Amino acid sequence: MTLAQHLVELRRRLVIAAAALVVGMVVAFFVTDPIIAFLLGPISEVAERLGDDFTRLVYTGVTSSFDMRMRIAFAIGLLLSAPVWLWQIWAYIMPGLTKREVRYTIGFMASAVPLFFAGCYVGVLIMPHILLLMSSFVPDQQFASQFYEAAAYYDFAFKTVTVIGIAFVSPVFLVALNLAGIVSGMEILKGWRVAIIVATAFAAVSTPAADVASMLLLAGVLVVLYFCAVGISLLFDRRKRKREQALLAEES
Repeated sequence: MTLAQHLVELRRRLVIAAAALVVGMVVAFFVTDPIIAFLLGPISEVAERLGDDFTRLVYTGVTSSFDMRMRIAFAIGLLLSAPVWLWQIWAYIMPGLTKREVRYTIGFMASAVPLFFAGCYVGVLIMPHILLLMSSFVPDQQFASQFYEAAAYYDFAFKTVTVIGIAFVSPVFLVALNLAGIVSGMEILKGWRVAIIVATAFAAVSTPAADVASMLLLAGVLVVLYFCAVGISLLFDRRKRKREQALLAEES
């Protein structure tokens, strides 16, 4: 296949992926009300805690409410259309992959996708606690209220959920680096102290200071995932050494 044919094929698959995203956004736009209701839940908890009826989500522009719905529709549409655009990416690069690389890619996706959604779910559970913790710094005075600007609040919620989701996928990237021959399992294992410190610090930042149980639970999950990545990498290294020894024995 020539370069021009590759570009034509790439354009065709990008058009299909974009069309799937648009369809997903249209469908998602009509279900934004439950998502907004969910996002308002933590704000109502903060209002109840502060005893302040003025604590609420505010729209500061004429199109702010529409913009927020479009952002939500884009995020949900991206998830709904994921099978289509992931397949388009896969179908484009698959002809250039070996059978072993195809198996590794399938294994990577099969493990990364559930872990990402598991991390997103943990982020959803943690987000209200972060809001409640931050609200504790609002002065307890008559004219002090907590307002949440819609765009900033949505960015906070989206980034919190996404970052924790990515954190759950990070061990899969360690295994991918091992398969690529960039790091060995022992090299990953040597960094276990740093990994525990990073996991604990990330959990401490992501959870309220007073909620020690949530912090330890999140840190524990990340550490367990890290050591799972170490075990899998060591297993791959062992298989690689056996193959190399077998090749040397055949040559000799």
